[in-house]
Amino acid sequence: MNSHSVLNRTLLTVAGLVLLGGGLLALTGALDLYRKWNLDPPADWPLTSPHDTLVPVQDRSRWTDEGWWWPTVIAALTILTALALWWLLAQLRHRRPGPLPVGNPPCDGVELHDSALADALAADTARLPGVHEAHANLIGHAHHLHATVDLTLEADARPRDVLQALEITLHRALQSTGWEQLPTRATLRVSPHRPHRAE
Repeated sequence: MNSHSVLNRTLLTVAGLVLLGGGLLALTGALDLYRKWNLDPPADWPLTSPHDTLVPVQDRSRWTDEGWWWPTVIAALTILTALALWWLLAQLRHRRPGPLPVGNPPCDGVELHDSALADALAADTARLPGVHEAHANLIGHAHHLHATVDLTLEADARPRDVLQALEITLHRALQSTGWEQLPTRATLRVSPHRPHRAE
């Protein structure tokens, strides 16, 4: 899993937990469950009954007559919208590359789908000595492509030997596609195994 995926999943998890917690607390107050079930609401939580509001009327209208209030609200919403759009565009930039040109220079009408190359790369890598399982992905676009290879090694595998064999596999992929380079990041894990008892 690359760093972008980890960051995205972390942000989405945190945002989801915050929204879920706030929604459950608001629902508990709206259904008057604190009173019905004799529960103590969280300290300083404003929504404890169906008639409560998150922001009291006096707070909602406190600064509306001030000249700076509405420009500040509009600016804050604009910044939040811009950040959301930036995040969305960042996700689109890291999408799968799709059909890729073959050859150098590229052959007209000859394309290779990214998933086919990733599957072939994973299958070749899985056959290497010491590799229990392999997965490969291609990220970026045709002119700025890179690969990620996740390897699960056998318990007795030597990572250095596996990486050297992986270089040969990648070189074979470059020869097949006619590309000059394919930057690759490999992640190595060891397959779970039972401990050996020494006697």
